[in-house]
Amino acid sequence: MANHPEPDIRPARPADAPVLAGLMNAAGEGLPAWLWSRMAEPGEDAMAFGSRRVAGEDSGFSYRNAHVAEINGTVAGMLLGYRLDDPYDVGNLEELPAVIRPLIELEALAPGSWYVNAIATLSEVRGRGIGSRLLGLAERLCLDSGAEDLSLIVARANTGAVRLYERLGFCTVATRPLVSFPGCEHSGDWVLMTRTLRH
Repeated sequence: MANHPEPDIRPARPADAPVLAGLMNAAGEGLPAWLWSRMAEPGEDAMAFGSRRVAGEDSGFSYRNAHVAEINGTVAGMLLGYRLDDPYDVGNLEELPAVIRPLIELEALAPGSWYVNAIATLSEVRGRGIGSRLLGLAERLCLDSGAEDLSLIVARANTGAVRLYERLGFCTVATRPLVSFPGCEHSGDWVLMTRTLRH
């Protein structure tokens, strides 16, 4: 069995934005790129817009909310997360794209939790435990923030991920129908899962 180097985990930096955008899009089942395509300037590539947004300071997708796992100086994985507002104000859902509404509704059911918005590794390094290391970091960040619960949303059709989270102690709290979008590979439901961490 090959020995693989241990990843170094550090806070993300603006220069990481292009690879972060790609990993966030992979974790988000292609939904981020579709949303970015609608927000981009005329003629601007969706991923280029996404990179610009990630490099900024003021969105949930900001590098400030991300940590990366590096192997030999190259980003191999990332965790994007933050504590959800409590109370959680959904605002006017009718003003949001229909594909987003079920996700906002589910987030609102876990107010004050530390939300794992996205976690992903490059395909060539999967199976090396990097995702588990990043989830361990999420636990520490959750407790450091004063939250007691981790939360995440996953497509039910992504059965491998659902099984992994169940093995790690996450429980299904609620579901909402997944609204399809161009490039969407799944149908069915989005699933909100949470795990209570004991201090």
